[in-house]
Amino acid sequence: MFSEDSLLSPDFYANPDVVDVAQKLLGKVLCSNINGVYTTGIISETEAYCGRNDKACHANNGKRTERTEVMFGDPGHAYIYLCYGIHHLINVVTNQKNLADAVLVRGLIPKTGIDQMENRRGIKTFSDLTNGPGKLTQAMGITTDLNRTNLSEPPVWIEDQGIHIPADQLVTSKRVGVEYAGDHAERLWRFEISTALRKKFQA
Repeated sequence: MFSEDSLLSPDFYANPDVVDVAQKLLGKVLCSNINGVYTTGIISETEAYCGRNDKACHANNGKRTERTEVMFGDPGHAYIYLCYGIHHLINVVTNQKNLADAVLVRGLIPKTGIDQMENRRGIKTFSDLTNGPGKLTQAMGITTDLNRTNLSEPPVWIEDQGIHIPADQLVTSKRVGVEYAGDHAERLWRFEISTALRKKFQA
């Protein structure tokens, strides 16, 4: 359950390099306690988005809307938005106020509350349970109602449980679904734990 001793430090979220944060979030543990249901998963895939000179970012170059306003707020909060009117996607706000950097959590390795995750998803296939940004939020009960949540306290928080991801087990690639961003879509700002290491965590 919730442990203050395992929380990420404010400095972790305030890191001015969003790409570095996206890599360092791999191996951290996303936790939720929704209506008394406790679930956790190891973050296995992320994408970095920068609020400046990044056409793939919702808040690029100061674009402030009702939806993106949370990105201009304090680091360490959740930016949760609805994609295609269906999928609730959770992002971690980083850097400093008014800079609008964020990391999208794209995948998890289920760890705690797997039965509850399966019930929420309506499936029993472990490999398909949280291997996408919309799937993982559904499995953990995270919706846009929790937008702006402080990620240092329930109902949704992130812990450091001492899991280390070696550099040679980190896979980089282009971000998904941002073709509209032109040459910015070519940036290798998507990060994943290698398949081999994921299998070890699942064992």
